[in-house]
Amino acid sequence: MGRFDEERREMVEVLKERGITDERILQVMAKVERHVFVSEPFVNRSYEDTALPIGKQQTISQPYTVAFMTQELNPQPGAKILEIGTGSGFQAVILAELGCRVFTMERHLELLFQARKIFEQLGYRIASRGGDGTIGWAEFTPYDGIIVTAAAPEVPDSLLKQLADGGKLVIPVGDLDVQNLKVITKVGEKFETKEVRGFKFVPLIGKQGWNGK
Repeated sequence: MGRFDEERREMVEVLKERGITDERILQVMAKVERHVFVSEPFVNRSYEDTALPIGKQQTISQPYTVAFMTQELNPQPGAKILEIGTGSGFQAVILAELGCRVFTMERHLELLFQARKIFEQLGYRIASRGGDGTIGWAEFTPYDGIIVTAAAPEVPDSLLKQLADGGKLVIPVGDLDVQNLKVITKVGEKFETKEVRGFKFVPLIGKQGWNGK
């Protein structure tokens, strides 16, 4: 048994108790070693259901948030998914384990390079680039799903334009204190939206996000 096996099992039980029902996601959350993506001095807290600092005033999202957003996205094997906000790389690896073709963007190059190292060490083929995530990654459009791991003041138009028909955008929208998670599905030329209240993310910085340094 590995150092954190029991804690990872306990984390998955917490996810079940909190309403994560997709067995594929539960299995992947049980498999992927979150502690690999967590920096010292927080490694011993890797399997707590909480966000943890990773540097550059960014965090690795709490396990429940990752699982919930992934469940709302409902990505199928072979789906092309764009992630805005690579951060630690944990969410991208969860999507890759679900069989998705993952494209991920991060504006902090130091975090991007750290995540790339982990992808390479673990053998994941995940496309990544630095840049302003609010304008997306037009080169590989359209995407079956787009997942945004930082809070936007409003939904960036450019991301909506990069969705395939039937594709979903999962994005936290609100002020800097609390956000609602919007799940937006493209249906023909229209967009259907549902909202889930009460999330807390770091701000999405960029042309169509918050202004930041």
